[in-house]
Amino acid sequence: MKLFDVYPINDITITRAKGSYLWDETGQQYLDMYGGHAVISIGHTHPHFVSRIVKQLNQVAFYSNSIRIPLQQQLADKLGRISGKEDYQLFLCNSGAEANENAMKLASFHTGRKKIVAFSKSFHGRTSLAVAATDNASIVAPVNQTDNVVFLPFNEGEALRAYFNEHGNEVAAVIVEGIQGVGGINIAEDSFLQTIRTVCTDNGAVFIADAVQCGYGRTGEFFSHDLAGVQADIYSMAKGMGNGFPVAGILIAPFLKPKYGMLGTTFGGNHLACAAALAVLEVIEEEKLMENAKTTGEFLISRLKKIHGLKNVRGKGLMIGFDVDGDLKELKKNLLQHQQVFTGEAKPNTIRLLPSLALRKKEAEEFLESLEEEINNMVSTPNLVHHA
Repeated sequence: MKLFDVYPINDITITRAKGSYLWDETGQQYLDMYGGHAVISIGHTHPHFVSRIVKQLNQVAFYSNSIRIPLQQQLADKLGRISGKEDYQLFLCNSGAEANENAMKLASFHTGRKKIVAFSKSFHGRTSLAVAATDNASIVAPVNQTDNVVFLPFNEGEALRAYFNEHGNEVAAVIVEGIQGVGGINIAEDSFLQTIRTVCTDNGAVFIADAVQCGYGRTGEFFSHDLAGVQADIYSMAKGMGNGFPVAGILIAPFLKPKYGMLGTTFGGNHLACAAALAVLEVIEEEKLMENAKTTGEFLISRLKKIHGLKNVRGKGLMIGFDVDGDLKELKKNLLQHQQVFTGEAKPNTIRLLPSLALRKKEAEEFLESLEEEINNMVSTPNLVHHA
């Protein structure tokens, strides 16, 4: 049997990981500045994370949501306190796409409406409604296409107001990333998020904050949307929530009322997932990782802005992007091949940095040295990359 070939693969096999480093089967060490798509929040194989999962595995790994699972309430209590959303409700699921799917479904249940407002360059997942609200026609199958989702320009409050003036009574929800990840590290302006809050309140629509990538402390605040001083009605979470263990959820404002059968999941909120998620929050709190993300991110951004050849350096905390072109268009590939540094990308020419929130300053400096060395190599030897 062949694997279904949908991923472009780097010819690297990782066999060991620790903190911000990875090792392949030959013993070659790599610096991880991407965290496996922003998933590694507290560092690879953190000892507390490992021990909590092993302990839980030796007790009970799984039973369904048909029984009481006290770990779920423990997670809700700690998540509410650390996020500052103690009056919200928690629904647990498995992935960011599933979180956004449930958030939009819940908004439609509550309002009795069908229309979802999303924005240019948005990415909300690959399930049915989540992918319909994603601004990438190449991954939207015909069966996912719907007139119920409208795309408006990102960061253009007047366009949003104009749409609501005409269609406000049809809109179930507005969904927005606080910082667009796949779209290219595009930061939602405070005034734009405040406008979303206003039009949703005035028209009875639900404000959904997609914090799958930009949440969980990555920006120095628990949710990047908090930087604008607004409260969303639903926050979606995944990625860093389990440090690699599949776990996700939505935080739901008190006015959105549950009823039996409204939402459901087989694996969501299972014993192992809750143990993993609790371990992450415990480490974030104990090691002050949100503060570290803020200070280390500020250090990286300030240094990146001084490097010749990098354009439009932007970001918050440890969610950082910059653009490259010309001689540097192969920089991401070269960093991996020649400097053993993992980074991410966003089409057409953005490099994304999404390392562990525990990234140390000396590791940030190591990355900057490798980056500058590779840029110098590429500028002086523009044909350094040999294409297969």
